[in-house]
Amino acid sequence: MKTFTVEEISQIVGGMLTKVADVKISQIAPPLLSDENTLALALGEEEIANLAKSKAKSALVPLGVQIDGLTTIEVERPRLAMMKLLNVFYTAPEVNKGIHPTAVVHESAKLGENVQIGPNVVISHDAVIGDGTKILANSYIGGGVKIGKNCFFHPGVNIGDRVEVGNDVILHHGVSLGADGFSFVTENPDNIEQARKDGEIKESNQKHVIFKIPSIGAVKIGNNVEIGANTAIDRGTIENTTIGDNTKIDDLVMIGHNCKIGQGCLIVSQVGIAGSCVIGDRVVIAGQAGLADHIEIGSDSIVTAKAGVTKSFPEKSIIVGIPAMPRKDFIKQLKTMKDAQEIFAKFRKYEPLLKEFEENVNNDHNS
Repeated sequence: MKTFTVEEISQIVGGMLTKVADVKISQIAPPLLSDENTLALALGEEEIANLAKSKAKSALVPLGVQIDGLTTIEVERPRLAMMKLLNVFYTAPEVNKGIHPTAVVHESAKLGENVQIGPNVVISHDAVIGDGTKILANSYIGGGVKIGKNCFFHPGVNIGDRVEVGNDVILHHGVSLGADGFSFVTENPDNIEQARKDGEIKESNQKHVIFKIPSIGAVKIGNNVEIGANTAIDRGTIENTTIGDNTKIDDLVMIGHNCKIGQGCLIVSQVGIAGSCVIGDRVVIAGQAGLADHIEIGSDSIVTAKAGVTKSFPEKSIIVGIPAMPRKDFIKQLKTMKDAQEIFAKFRKYEPLLKEFEENVNNDHNS
């Protein structure tokens, strides 16, 4: 078990130490789950309040927070400090040294130095694996795949032919890179084409044969990318689907064929991005948002949760709602709805007077 002094912890996070007593830190936890050898992580108001009920003798707190009788380490960015500590206490999944006896490595594959291959991994022809990369059990690496240095693939990763993966990439359980794109065509115009052209469906094509469009492109993943469990990124039809450096993608995300995702993006769970979308740099796409095909989202934009995006937006947009619109327009729409409710309430109040007035007018007209 790793043990640290509070001085060592303070140096790790770059914090300001207010020491009340010598404390040996062997773990980190929220205040209510902490004991005397735990550094309590009091990052927000509720957790700071919980320190009064904690058994902890030391705590990580935001800058300016001091607790009487408690050793504190104050930091300007608590979550950043927490990340540094978690890296210290984190234990990576166990990987066998070298190549496991049950792994199947094609004779034409090229493995760098200190590559570690787990049980039942299959590495196909002409694949290239960079130095220090670790591939855990039951993963598949297709033909002609190029994987950079110091990557870490959790169990069950599947990488199709000709996919390129940069350096320092983390792929979690069940990631799929390079499946065929969802791309089809009919011999005659189908109802989707009619709806797009005319806004309605006029005819029914009884002989409706759907032909698959092959995907001959690939997927190219940049450096320092992390992709969550069971996320699928399809290969391009002709061009590559690309993911920029430092982009982080959550679990259960779907990215369609031909998409271009920029650098430093954050894409949260259950996001669906249809084919041929272009996403700029540092874009945040929140959970369950959906993007229609062939649209562009400018750099430094935020797509909020469950937004249904059907058109392109420029850089620095905050995109809200279904159908999605700029945040300021969404707020105006909400205000209009509220005003309409108030107007309707006033109408209901004076409706009897209006009916009485109409009756009087009718009576005068008939007399």
